[in-house]
Amino acid sequence: MSDAVNGTTSACDNASASGDLAILLLDGGYERAHYALVLAASGLALGRSVVLFAAGRGVHALARDWRGLRDVRQDAEMAARGVATFATLRDAVVELECTLLACEAGLRLCGLGHEALLPSVRVAGVPTFLDAARGRQVITL
Repeated sequence: MSDAVNGTTSACDNASASGDLAILLLDGGYERAHYALVLAASGLALGRSVVLFAAGRGVHALARDWRGLRDVRQDAEMAARGVATFATLRDAVVELECTLLACEAGLRLCGLGHEALLPSVRVAGVPTFLDAARGRQVITL
């Protein structure tokens, strides 16, 4: 909320005014994970700050080997039709410095250790995501 007396703006106002995003990826399917990366890359390209939190089976999207996602064969169809592939989008999101969070409980559910994740991914819980999402537009896939 803006302070009319001294003209300052809170961090929450800055986040919502700038369109910063928090993306919650719950699903372990390729299509939703791919679209989470599309949204993240697009937001980052527009200069918005983006937090991507992968939970449940969605943690496979942030693993070095993302083939644990359902229906990964769709990636070949994306490539054949000239659509950005999963790896291309994920590389862009990492390069554009998206905040990547993987749910600790999701990792346990999927039998993945911390070492299975991309180097830029931080393992966190829901409270960390909620704190990072404060004042941002939240998108759930």
